[in-house]
Amino acid sequence: MRILSISTLFPNPVKPSFGVFVGNQMRAVKSRGDVDLTMVSPIGMPPWPLSTRPPYARLRDIPEVTDAVGLKVHYPRFTLLPRIGGDTNPGRIASAVLPLVRKLHADKPFDLVDAQFFFPDGPAAAIVARDLGLPLTIKSRGADIHFWGQRPRALSQMLAAAGQAAGLLAVSQALRDDMIALGMPADRIGVHYTGLDRDKFHTIERGAARALVSAMPDLGIWSKGPLLVTPGALIPRKGQGMVIEALARLPDARLALAGAGEDEANLKALARRLGVADRVHFLGLVNHDVLPHVLSAADVLVLPSASEGLANVWVEGLACGTPIVIPDIGGAREIVKDRSAGRLVSRTPESIAEAVADILSDPPSQADVAENVSRFSWGVNARNIVHFWTDVLEGKPIGADDHIAGAW
Repeated sequence: MRILSISTLFPNPVKPSFGVFVGNQMRAVKSRGDVDLTMVSPIGMPPWPLSTRPPYARLRDIPEVTDAVGLKVHYPRFTLLPRIGGDTNPGRIASAVLPLVRKLHADKPFDLVDAQFFFPDGPAAAIVARDLGLPLTIKSRGADIHFWGQRPRALSQMLAAAGQAAGLLAVSQALRDDMIALGMPADRIGVHYTGLDRDKFHTIERGAARALVSAMPDLGIWSKGPLLVTPGALIPRKGQGMVIEALARLPDARLALAGAGEDEANLKALARRLGVADRVHFLGLVNHDVLPHVLSAADVLVLPSASEGLANVWVEGLACGTPIVIPDIGGAREIVKDRSAGRLVSRTPESIAEAVADILSDPPSQADVAENVSRFSWGVNARNIVHFWTDVLEGKPIGADDHIAGAW
């Protein structure tokens, strides 16, 4: 089976953690040995002189093709128009990708064109699939539906691509419902849950993990006191400000923010204004090899995002034995099925603080927490997406009740 997969959200030599969950999935697919996978990750570069300035300047060093991220990936460049050009990216991506994939298809024909993110990848892949005369599949992950689905110009392209696609995937049942509500065909949408690197994300005794991360000079996490961790980019959508406000209601707790982003200065100012700056630690980007230790050291993982499909870090936190406090969004109810997994809360500091205090007063065992995600692995994830592609090529039903109940 020859699969051409297009994903703008994918690791590269300059940003190896960018879209790491897509990279993990595709490495697992490749390792199976039954799929001839060609991975194309278009890189957006603005016109000169912006292309010579941060954050774009470093991207110029990415080779056109390299196996630096664990599998062979093509990185064609497309013209990016920062701030104003998001709705028109699919056409420019397709124009950049087509010369490469036409040549590859002529040398050794593909069977199917796949997109691993719904926008801009889905409409771009639809153009490529039409040009090559191949079936199309598209996967949705959350923000691609919830953000771009609110923009009329992007939505019209997404609906056209969905109508063309032979099969669609969502990372949760709830996201599938959201896609159907937008007008996408229910009979072609399956559910494909995320994977998990079980070699990295597993329970480490909390005291031992806490001692380790507190001894790491690059982290310097406190060795004592209840520890909350909020992983994710420091952007308004992730809601770190609410966690800082909740911390003001939890006088003994400390908060570690694992991530970087545009909201960092605002969050630091908020912590100072609330008088909790000495209990909030900005870790910056945490290496993926260190993150499991940080998650295991925490008493509670708190992530009050405005929207998610089914966040990988929910699964990773639970696998480390750390209960989670998250809003009732996306596939949250598919993960937090009882109190051993954590709490579902409204997006308010009061609700977050109450849930955290409740968990701290009667914490579940790490083993009981981890059992909630015992079914997740990248091997299962890869098996299921290969099964999905096979069924598409064989013309089998995708959105049938038995497939949905089993979740690809």
